[in-house]
Amino acid sequence: MAETSAVQQQSEGNGKMWLSLIAIVMGTFVAVLNSSLMNVAMNKFVAVFGSDINTMQWVITGYTLASAMVIPMTGYLGSRFGSKNIMLFSVAGFTVFSVVCGLAWSASTMILFRILQGFVGGFIMPIGMSIIYSTFPREKIGTAIGLWGVAAMCAPALGPTFGGYLIQNYSWRLLFFINVPIGILAVVLGKVLLKDTPGKKGLKFDTPGAILSMVFFGSLLLALSKGQSEGWGSLFIVSLLYTAFFSLLLLIWVELGTKQPVLDLKLFTNYKFTVSVIAGSLVMMGMMGGTFLTPLYLQNIQGLTAMQTGLLMMPQSVAMAVMMPISGKLADRFGIVPLCFVGLSILGVTTLELHHLTTDTPNHWLNALLTVRGLGIGLCMMPLTTAGMQAVEPAKVGNASPLSNVCRQVAGSLGIAIFTAIMSNRQVLHYQHISDSVPVDSVTGNSVISMLSGAIYSWSIDMSTSTGTAATYLAGFMQKEALVRSIADTFFVSAVPAFICIPFVFLFIKRKKAPVEVKTDSPGHTG
Repeated sequence: MAETSAVQQQSEGNGKMWLSLIAIVMGTFVAVLNSSLMNVAMNKFVAVFGSDINTMQWVITGYTLASAMVIPMTGYLGSRFGSKNIMLFSVAGFTVFSVVCGLAWSASTMILFRILQGFVGGFIMPIGMSIIYSTFPREKIGTAIGLWGVAAMCAPALGPTFGGYLIQNYSWRLLFFINVPIGILAVVLGKVLLKDTPGKKGLKFDTPGAILSMVFFGSLLLALSKGQSEGWGSLFIVSLLYTAFFSLLLLIWVELGTKQPVLDLKLFTNYKFTVSVIAGSLVMMGMMGGTFLTPLYLQNIQGLTAMQTGLLMMPQSVAMAVMMPISGKLADRFGIVPLCFVGLSILGVTTLELHHLTTDTPNHWLNALLTVRGLGIGLCMMPLTTAGMQAVEPAKVGNASPLSNVCRQVAGSLGIAIFTAIMSNRQVLHYQHISDSVPVDSVTGNSVISMLSGAIYSWSIDMSTSTGTAATYLAGFMQKEALVRSIADTFFVSAVPAFICIPFVFLFIKRKKAPVEVKTDSPGHTG
């Protein structure tokens, strides 16, 4: 009877444990969905608020900077006030500011509200991951993290398509109001289902570390996001990079000498955790290459709308989302080494294959390749993270999660900055090469302009105007060809992080311990 009761209690505990994951998944989903909705709304915001694209980009940049700046505080706040309380506060604050953003009346108020939303919502992902690692038993963490990762992959799949639909058919304000019911449900479920984690009193807040980490991550991410538009050699960007460099040096010095650091850098002495962070960051860089370059190709080269682009990219995100929980189960059963090797190989090879993009590449070929690429990302992303977190002592999971998250966020921003710079430079080089190969005054150039002029003249435009228009069209074709070649070149470079990552995976191989020989006393020996 007692055994039956114990089994029953264990079953109920397991059931509540898995139900609590729903609250964390919903909180993560609403945060990631909102960010992906913003990517298709920039032109609408420019039109509505009478602003310009550089100003409205701060709707995205401001949120990213704010959330990255508060992530390091997650460990301390979770320990001091309880992980559950911080999770509920973060989701509730994010939901409130979703309402406020939806009521914005100008560009400046929209940007301000988004920055504030980033400050309160930045805790959602790291604290959610921390709760999972502290709640689930070791043998079920892979599956739990895989299911949690579904939210992070489904939201970007739905975001562009859903955002484009709302903007075209309804109001831009719904991009924010749509978060409200999901956020409220996540808070209610979290309140009911999440396990109470009492806070520890008497913890000292590392104020110097907090300030230095905010200065470092804020200045670095701002430099990476604005480097291309402002110019990497400009005083603004150089000043930011100097600030980031010296604040990092001070941060390392302060944190290594503090008993309760806001960022526990001593975790990097754990080589498995360090390898996991490096490998996860490299995968993030490779993944962001595709996320950044594919919409550029589809919209600027093939002329698709944001909604059409979202629909074409959806199978890749769905493939990632489907593979996440499967990879978790496979990792629990077979270990991460074979899984990550296969996943990274798929990611590297498929990204390398995108180097063959041309102006008339069929969409079905691109779609199939991106979907296979998504399977590769889904296969390796979460197992890499899980391997590092499982190597950390349970008491330090709360500090490891924000450190891992913020490193990956910086890596993603760094990847986009590098790929943008490479693409811009290659576009200039390709355009110069095309211009040198086919000058406008060459026989080929003249024949193309004559042919175009004839076609334009047939539209009842006078001959002199049609010749000028034809020359403009030819320059446009050359620019388009230069752009597609530069995108293809950048895809080639974005495959490199995946291949670099593969050797790191083999560091997770567990060496078998040599059997210990048991010495026995000889029969004639007496103690």
